[in-house]
Amino acid sequence: MSAEEFKAALAQFATGVVLVTSDDDGEDAAMTASAFLSLSIDPPLVLLSVRAGSRMHGVLTRQPHWAASVLSAGQQPVAARFAVSQRPTDRLLFADLAHHRGPYTGALILDHALAAVECRTEQVVPAGDHTLVIGRVLAAERRNPDAPALLRFRSRYRTLPPRS
Repeated sequence: MSAEEFKAALAQFATGVVLVTSDDDGEDAAMTASAFLSLSIDPPLVLLSVRAGSRMHGVLTRQPHWAASVLSAGQQPVAARFAVSQRPTDRLLFADLAHHRGPYTGALILDHALAAVECRTEQVVPAGDHTLVIGRVLAAERRNPDAPALLRFRSRYRTLPPRS
């Protein structure tokens, strides 16, 4: 099986989209992720997959505190903005986005996200060309639960209609 066949098959699996953020010694860092899931309720854990060697991989291996904002359909431009691997400082990319700092992590949280979690890294697991970051959820909040969700499906951003 080729890498392209593998990617094409898994592109059939729809996933939500999050913006992962961390305060890297006073410099805000962020990345768009679709490989993010709830792992455990007791204790509350989430799992994030990060490409090894990426800028955010370095940040998350240095900084134990981070946040994930679950993006709504209206935040597709935000997802695209932070999905670019070679970009200027992330601080500039947040300038026009409504956000606040999480009280537990100091990481930026988007005000108009569907939900947000603040996490502390519990475990880091190498997994092929990625690293799995398991985070204990320190706080979780529903921010905009009636908005339509942003999904990643067949290598494109899609929208899930709002709940009826």
